[in-house]
Amino acid sequence: MSAYAPAERILNLDDLKAELKQYHSCTCKCGCYAKDMDHQADRAITFLDMRAAHSRPQEKLALVLDIDETTLSNYEEMVTADFAYDKTAFDAWVETAKAPAIPGTLRLFQEARRLGVSVFFVTGRAEAERAVTELNLHNQGFQNWQGLILRQASQASGTTQAFKSTARATIQAQGYKIVLNVGDQWSDLKGAPEAEFSVKYPDPFYFLK
Repeated sequence: MSAYAPAERILNLDDLKAELKQYHSCTCKCGCYAKDMDHQADRAITFLDMRAAHSRPQEKLALVLDIDETTLSNYEEMVTADFAYDKTAFDAWVETAKAPAIPGTLRLFQEARRLGVSVFFVTGRAEAERAVTELNLHNQGFQNWQGLILRQASQASGTTQAFKSTARATIQAQGYKIVLNVGDQWSDLKGAPEAEFSVKYPDPFYFLK
């Protein structure tokens, strides 16, 4: 009996999930998640250092950071859920305020603070989760940011890209120059107004439009 290989075009779902775990634990030939994240964070820091060094007097520089899988990691919840999204389970995880910081982003945040660059968090989390999100950020070393923008109930049905674009426009309207934007989804970064420089973190776990 012979096999017809072209019919097996997509990896088995269980194999894909196993590869995700190996990528996160850096035990596969597919790469190392932590190393890739650090590489992107270093690119962001290098740009921010250069941009701040060439800032003009009175220029208000801003860094925009996404939260989930950019600033805080939800990997523990994702593994528990077997990489399936369940809103009730995810919201319960958010309420614990136990998501750990992504090390490279904490370094970037601290560098922005040192340089006097204002930091804004823009997240698709609901406004009702503001208190626990602030607590989680504080507990992980993110303190004294300029703003935290969450999704309002009236924005729940829109795309992530539309929400993030509107949030950046709000920041820009306050007189800030958004020089750097960092996120794990293209929808975190695209759409007018865009930052001078955008850095995308790897995220093979889920995709948001």
